[in-house]
Formats: sequence, C-alpha cells, structure tokens
Amino acid sequence: MPRRFVIFGAGAIGGVVGAQFARAEREVILIARGKHAEVMQTDGLKLQHGDETDVFFPTVVTSVNDIGWREDDVVLLTVKSQDTLAAVSGLALVAPASIAVVCAQNGVDNEGVVLRMFANTYGAVVMMPAGHLSPGVVQAHSWPVPGLIDVGRYPSGSDTTAQEIVSSLNAIGFNCVVRDDVMRWKYTKLLMNLANAVIALCGFGGDDAADLRRSARDEGTAVLRAAGIDYASEEEDRARRADIMTLVPIDGVRRTGGSTWQSLARGTGATETNWLNGEIVALGRRHGVPTPVNEVLQRMTNQAARDGLPPESLEASNILAML
Repeated sequence: MPRRFVIFGAGAIGGVVGAQFARAEREVILIARGKHAEVMQTDGLKLQHGDETDVFFPTVVTSVNDIGWREDDVVLLTVKSQDTLAAVSGLALVAPASIAVVCAQNGVDNEGVVLRMFANTYGAVVMMPAGHLSPGVVQAHSWPVPGLIDVGRYPSGSDTTAQEIVSSLNAIGFNCVVRDDVMRWKYTKLLMNLANAVIALCGFGGDDAADLRRSARDEGTAVLRAAGIDYASEEEDRARRADIMTLVPIDGVRRTGGSTWQSLARGTGATETNWLNGEIVALGRRHGVPTPVNEVLQRMTNQAARDGLPPESLEASNILAML
C-alpha cells in the first residue's frame, strides 16, 4: 500500500503537489492556516493551469493535532524557512519518530533543524514555477509537468524511502530523481534564489536589476568556494532541467514573481530572505568574504515586508547607489 503524504504548508508548492495527489486519488492531507484553510475546507482547492481551473477536495486540517498519525507517513515540509522550527517542533510532539520528513523548501538550513527531531530527514530540490496569491487557489505555471522535485537522504545518501517518495511523485505527474548528494544541488538552488530579493523589490527588467542579480550570485559563489562547499555547476543544472518544464500563461497572464515576490504581494509581513541572502551573509562573515550586495538585499527586503510595501516598489538604481 502506498505511503500517505502529509503536506505541511499548502501554499504554492504544497498546494500544487497536494492537488496532484488528489487528482490521482491518492491519500493526502494538507495542513494549512487562516483563510486559505477555511476556503479549501468549504469550497475545495482550486488549481489553475493554462486556461483551466480544476477543483479538488483533499482532506485539509489546521493543526498537526488533527491528524491520526501513522508510523510510515511521509511529511512534505513546504512551509517557508522562517516557519520551520515552530512547525517541526509541534510536529515532533505528536507524530511518530519513524515518519519521513522531506524538506521541499528553499534554503539549506531546514534539514539540520528537522534532523534534531526526526532521524528520517530528506532534502528536496524543488524547481516548480508555482503561485499562491488568493485563498483556496494555487497556480501551476508549468504544464503538463508542474515541476521537478529531486530527493535524497540528509546529509547524503539514498534509501528505499527516498526511492518510494520519488516514485510516488513521478506517478502524479512530476519529474523526480533520487539524489545521493541532494545538498550539493540545494546549494545550487540557493545561488539561484539570491535573485528572489531583487525580483521582489525591483522586478525582472532593466540592466540595473540584472547587475544586482549577477552581483548577488557572484558573492554567493565566492562565499561557497571560501567555505569549501560543493555545488552543482550551471551546466549540470541546465542538463537536469533540459526542456522538461513548459511555462504556460494562466488565463493569458505570465508568471509575475517567485516566492519572495508573492510574500510581498500577499502582505505576509515576512519573507524567507534571511535564509537565502542571509545564508550567504552568515557564511561570508564566518569565512572573511565581504557580501555587501546580499546584506543590502536582505535588509531592504525585510524592511519592505515590515512596511507592507507591494512587490517592485523600489528602483534597482537606488539600491545600487547604496553600495
């Protein structure tokens, strides 16, 4: 019998994965909060892709205490990195120690947090252009393959559980492989995610924004090299992606921005920038590598979230002037 999946955090990534499990009539539970949970419980989970909207009715709960846990459950952890400690601390109080917890999140710190409480900890590299801007609604901007999710045991290696997880995700429409060196690939994703702050603050366009994105990544690369941290090359990353995903406008509208952009758009008051640009800043301080671009991006993004600024409120030229 296939393992049951519990999606902890039913936003963009978790919502799309949960919808695909529901489409395949696989047993799945979504943990969500607030208005999003309320709408899904009453009106269902709407998945938008292209010009279509599918509605599913998976089990939706608002607390880990609302689940009758099983010894072999798989938790797909999809909360933002700033919420990981609270989420997993609560989970450890009620769930069996034997469950598998998969960190399908940006950043490289979550797995270490989870490992303190669960032996069966897995990292996942998620490449999925997904969106969540309205309660009860998630968007898959790539179709018919919504994304890539590569899974490996933390800190390294693979086992039958990783293989079962990948097989389950492949069966519901994703493209996934098992990675013995999953953290090596997560550091590559970290370098990519350094641009999230620029896109959230300034948008995609213009030479100044491109300069900021390039400078943030150059700093990140220098820091990882100084720290002796291996990461997959851009060539490896391109080969993995190949032409698997196809971006399709939703109702004629192309995707606007990623997770940090969406956090500002929803006015959540916080972003995961401290675990992205902030990770590079912390490593730079430990290894004596200056990281002025990532420091400014981290500070400005936190201020934008605190002040409730909508995305793309700042000029990239003004941020460059601060440097």
